[in-house]
Amino acid sequence: MPEGEDFPDKGPLRRCFVTYRTLPKEQMVRFVVGPDSSVVPDIAEKLPGRGLWLTASRDIVSRAVARRLFGKAAKAAVTVPADLADRVEARLVARCLDLVGMARRAGRSVAGFEKVRSWLGEGRVALIIEASDAGPHGVAKLGRQLGDCPVSRVLTADELGQAFARDRIVHVAISAGRLAKALKTDTDRLAGFRQSGSAGPVDGRPDGGHSGEAGGSEERIK
Repeated sequence: MPEGEDFPDKGPLRRCFVTYRTLPKEQMVRFVVGPDSSVVPDIAEKLPGRGLWLTASRDIVSRAVARRLFGKAAKAAVTVPADLADRVEARLVARCLDLVGMARRAGRSVAGFEKVRSWLGEGRVALIIEASDAGPHGVAKLGRQLGDCPVSRVLTADELGQAFARDRIVHVAISAGRLAKALKTDTDRLAGFRQSGSAGPVDGRPDGGHSGEAGGSEERIK
């Protein structure tokens, strides 16, 4: 069974089984049911099996867990970890740091305010990553040089430091290319798990679920 449809003007689309909204898959997270019937986040979208798609939002994932909706979507008895949203966040962080590390090794990223400003002046920057725990005026100092360059603020200075083998990094620039595009997608998805109020309201369609403890429990289809 196909997981979704592809449209040339919008790209691959998938339907969230909580909100019933159809969105570009870059705004969603894929899950699969493993051989042991446990639900596993598939951040890289490479695991075998039928994909179960949710909007990239902590609130939406938590609703799916609390209302026992994974079993209904999979049409099978599944085991869902109580901390599934935390696991998604952790895997997204790891993926983002891997991509930053790849960009660094490929010579497609620099760290430090002055180096970032220099790259901006040369028109080499496709994405700015600023530490989420940095001061409020960091990017503002870049002024007009920033232009329309997107800025991500979802990784901490300690996390960015890991990608550069340093204690802390506040400013990172990524040059144009595949890695910048992938980082923009994954930092946007990570924002849904680190920023409150990121999830929209659930559509009025009935989900057939109910509130209650779902962590680590087995969902059975009756």
